[in-house]
Amino acid sequence: MRSTKQLHQPIIDQCKKDCSKAQMQLYNLYCKAMFLVAFRYVKDKFVAEDVMQDAFIKAFKNIENYKNEVAFGAWLKRIVINQSIDQLKKNKLELVSINEEVIAKADEDDWNVDSDISIEGIVEEINGLKEKYRLVLTLYLLEGYDHQEISEVLKITETTSRTHLLRGKKILKEALKNTSYAARY
Repeated sequence: MRSTKQLHQPIIDQCKKDCSKAQMQLYNLYCKAMFLVAFRYVKDKFVAEDVMQDAFIKAFKNIENYKNEVAFGAWLKRIVINQSIDQLKKNKLELVSINEEVIAKADEDDWNVDSDISIEGIVEEINGLKEKYRLVLTLYLLEGYDHQEISEVLKITETTSRTHLLRGKKILKEALKNTSYAARY
C-alpha cells in the first residue's frame, strides 16, 4: 500500500521511540474526537472515557504496526471502535447510535417513511433491534464501513454482514412504517 503524508508525522515518529511527551501531544490532539466516537457506541461518559483510554494504550503499544497506509486518525478510530464493540460485548450494554447522518443515509436508500417520525422514534426502534443488526447498521450507516471492514471488526463473514444489514434495515423500515401508521390512527 502507498504511504500517506501525515500532518503529525514528527509526533508519531517520537511516539514510536516511546517518548511520553510525544504520546501526550498525540493524545491531546485526538482525545476529544476519539471520546465522541466511543460515546456514540457506549452511550455512557464514564465508559466512553475508559474505552478511549484503553484504545490509546493499545495504540501506543502497537504504534510500530502503524505504517502510514491510512491517516493516523482513521487508524486510531478503528481501534476505538473495536474497543467500544468489545466493551459492548463484554458488558452486554445497549447500543444507541443514531443521528442525522444515519437519517440522511437512510433517505439515500429510498426509504419511504412518513416525515412525522421523530429522531427519538427512530432511536427507539433501533434500540429494539437485536445487537447483531444494531452493530452492522451503525458501522455501515454511521461510520461508513464497507462489508469487508465490518467482517474484520465483528469477526463475521462479509456475507453475514450483508445479511445482517439487509435484515436490520428491513426490520427497522417495517417498524418505522408501523409506527407512522399507528401514529396517524
